[in-house]
Amino acid sequence: MKRAGMDYAKIAPPVRHNDWNSFLSTRPERRVLLTTAGDIPLPEMTFQPDDILLFGSESAGAPDFVHQAASHQVRIPLLADFRSLNIAVSAGIALAEALRQTGGFAHEVR
Repeated sequence: MKRAGMDYAKIAPPVRHNDWNSFLSTRPERRVLLTTAGDIPLPEMTFQPDDILLFGSESAGAPDFVHQAASHQVRIPLLADFRSLNIAVSAGIALAEALRQTGGFAHEVR
């Protein structure tokens, strides 16, 4: 985690929950699931600053209980005949759009 988190780990430390229900009970924010089955195309989604972005595994996607707990199911539009994107690419695209909309990008300091 230290290498992957780089300088950002100190401002966004990972939090482990005992189980899914523990996560749900301690994180009441709006849950937005990024999924190939999403009914909202990413360019049409309006993000809020406290949204929690959820992603499933690359191989199997998110389980049904995660779909059920999500208030919004968003998909990244792809060209015809393309199934999906790599999870890291999908997360980067979605996070960048959410930060752009909510003014969450840090101002560059030189």
